[in-house]
Amino acid sequence: MLKKYFITGIGTDVGKTVAAAIITEALQADYWKPIQAGNLGNCDTKKVARLVSNNKSKFHPNSYALRTPMSPHAAAEIDGVKIDLKKIKAPATKNHLVIEGAGGLLVPLNDKHTVLDIIQPDCHVIVVSRHYLGSINHSLLTLKLLKEKGFNVSILFSGNEHTTTESIIKKMTQLPVIGRINEEPYFDQNVVKEYAEKFKERL
Repeated sequence: MLKKYFITGIGTDVGKTVAAAIITEALQADYWKPIQAGNLGNCDTKKVARLVSNNKSKFHPNSYALRTPMSPHAAAEIDGVKIDLKKIKAPATKNHLVIEGAGGLLVPLNDKHTVLDIIQPDCHVIVVSRHYLGSINHSLLTLKLLKEKGFNVSILFSGNEHTTTESIIKKMTQLPVIGRINEEPYFDQNVVKEYAEKFKERL
């Protein structure tokens, strides 16, 4: 049965793109980032494509590719466009699909909608949580909102282990944990493949 996985984070710069690459490799899935804001020359789609080594995955174009590295609603305004949810349609594929969000769940796309509004009900949502001061609160808020909305949710920790942070998040949410992506010196195809093998059974 084909599945859709939506990768979100508890904030920005928590390791979503590496997580998306690992899950794409583990499932030999297709990858799609609906909204890219900034860094178009080296966008997340290109980064994931470089990290994935299987020959089955396809990398689908963004629905919106915005030039400024800002919240999508602001980047869209600078580009003179308005993000319309009707134009954000998952690509047709006969493969599993990994979808990477922009920032966290409540990042605004326009005056009314946030990233949460583009997650389809049939998506399995994977939340990337990384330890920093305030990350427990951000993790619990994100996970609580997704549970209240009825999504199937898993947690993926990113960065060096922080036992007290991870254990309280696990205890308070009772959600499955896929594993942790450690603070590696670098990520290349081989490292991504190793993690893909490790996580494959838990996806």
